[in-house]
Amino acid sequence: MLQDVKDALEAGAGVIQYRDKNVSSREMYETGKAIRKICSEYSALYIVNDRLDVALATEADGVHLGQSDLPAGVARKLMPGGIIGVSCATVFQALEAVDNGADHLGVGPVYPTTTKPDAGEALGLKVLREIRENTTLPIVAIGGITLKRVEEVIMAGADTVAAMSATIGPDVKKKVREFVDEVERWKKARNEEDKMEEIP
Repeated sequence: MLQDVKDALEAGAGVIQYRDKNVSSREMYETGKAIRKICSEYSALYIVNDRLDVALATEADGVHLGQSDLPAGVARKLMPGGIIGVSCATVFQALEAVDNGADHLGVGPVYPTTTKPDAGEALGLKVLREIRENTTLPIVAIGGITLKRVEEVIMAGADTVAAMSATIGPDVKKKVREFVDEVERWKKARNEEDKMEEIP
C-alpha cells in the first residue's frame, strides 16, 4: 500500500486519504505514521477518514467525517488548525456541515460503488448540482468515479474527485496521472464556460 501512495503522489495526487475499516487502531496508527512521512516528502496533504483519534495521533493535516461520525464542530475544537471534510448526500447535510465549520464537502456516492457497501443509494448528478448551487465550499465527488465520469461530475459542480477502485492495481502511477489530467482539463473547460456566460 505504501508504494501505491508513493506512486500516486509521484503522478500528481495532492491529497492522500487513509481509510481502513479492517485493522486495529494500533495498525492504523503505524500505517498512518508512514503515510504522514511520505506525504510530507511530497508536500501533499494527508487526511484520515472517520478516525479523529488516529488523525491527531499521526499528525494528519485533517480528518474526513461521515454522517455517523463526530460532528464537524467537535472535530474543529479538537483539531483547530486541521482540514475538516464532511460527507454529504443532501443539501440539508451540506448546509449543516457549512454551519459546523467544514472546509470541504465529499458528495456521494454519485454512482453505485462496491468500495463502501454501506454508502447508500447513488445520488446521481442532480443532487451534486443542487449542493453546488447552495454552497461555495470545495466539493469532492465520491463513489463510483471512473475516468470517463470525470467530465460530468466536474461540469456538474465538483472541484475534484476521489477515486479508489479506479486507481488500484497495476500501473497506479499511470492511472492517477490520467485522473489528474482529466480533472484539470474539465475544470479549465468549466471555467471558460463560466466566463462566456458572464459576457453581456
